[in-house]
Amino acid sequence: MLLLSGLGNPALADTRVNAARVWPAPEYTRLTLESAAPIRYSLSTIGNPDRVVLDLEGVEHGAELESMPARIHPDDPYIRALRIGRFKPTVLRLVLDLKTEVQPQAFVLKPVGDYGYRLVLDVYPLVPPDPLMALLDEHGRGTATPSQPDPGAGSGSAQPLGKTAATSTVARKERPEVARLITIAIDPGHGGEDPGAVSRGGTHEKDITLAIARKLKAKIDREPNMRAALTREGDYFISLPMRLEKARQVHADLFVSVHADAFIKPHARGSSVFALSESGATSAAARWLAKKENEADLIGGVNLDVKDLYLKRTLLDLSQTATINDSLRLGREVLSEIGGVNHLHKNEVEQAGFAVLKSPDIPSILVETAFISNPEEEKKLKNAAYQDKLADAILAGIKRYFANNPPLSRSRMVLLE
Repeated sequence: MLLLSGLGNPALADTRVNAARVWPAPEYTRLTLESAAPIRYSLSTIGNPDRVVLDLEGVEHGAELESMPARIHPDDPYIRALRIGRFKPTVLRLVLDLKTEVQPQAFVLKPVGDYGYRLVLDVYPLVPPDPLMALLDEHGRGTATPSQPDPGAGSGSAQPLGKTAATSTVARKERPEVARLITIAIDPGHGGEDPGAVSRGGTHEKDITLAIARKLKAKIDREPNMRAALTREGDYFISLPMRLEKARQVHADLFVSVHADAFIKPHARGSSVFALSESGATSAAARWLAKKENEADLIGGVNLDVKDLYLKRTLLDLSQTATINDSLRLGREVLSEIGGVNHLHKNEVEQAGFAVLKSPDIPSILVETAFISNPEEEKKLKNAAYQDKLADAILAGIKRYFANNPPLSRSRMVLLE
């Protein structure tokens, strides 16, 4: 395929790209082009070798687009390189050279928050990664169920980057044999195009939540009978339904979503814990917060033209009172422990219709670690030692919950060599 260089006729290029961003992730890579007016586009794929072609109609070849090839990271799991040039007088063409077969999706988002119009290109692998297998590989153990063999028994499972079979063997030998591993799904709120709350000092909620979640995961992984999985491992966007689906894919026993609250006035302070409500919010503040958190998909950007494969997971009968009651028990234990680290905004677990808590069979809580909009609490949240204390408190609450509510017996058995 021939790409013609040059800017073409400037008079025909009437749309300027004001910002261009690339978000690589294990699940998919996202490219975003932001402009003052919607961009007209067409999307196609070409084989031998595999490429994705995005044609932009009437778009100026400016500095932001010119910088995009350099933004493709060598470690991007799906994109090898990006090329750009004038294909026709009125058409600017972006070509993505691929590392594997993909299923691309492109869509336009209307202005929301601080964003203008955004043309989003999501590059999904033809064969999606398996979160459960990644979790097993990471921990160097296998699980067995009546319906599937031990994934660690075969020779075809790949080792994650930076690990070898020898290190996995050592990890297995260091841990005592247990008959039931407790799996905790940790959900760092926001990410990628969705920064979450932003403090006056410019601190992004998405960065705070990921830092705390990583510390919590490390602590859980050191427990002999526990393991943890993050819904996102870096700075990229994951939709609310997909967060729930990833928890289900790793057979999570609990789901803990980590956030940092914000309010229009800087004096608001304290930590809070929330569970799902069947019948409405327990306070006006809880209702307002749930509405704000549920709008994350609007800001992060979800393709509404594609039927959500995970929507059915969130539209199941949510009247399982037992699951919500378990969530409340978990929330009380975590809230009690956090109270030893930070002032509590409310002394009781609050409830509201948080979309990210709607797993019908996984006890789920949302932890608002502190108010990022409060300068004093923002300073704490950015402090690594304080993040560590928060992670310790959440883990202590989880352990107290399981001490009083042992996990249900499941078919999963851990096989250690």
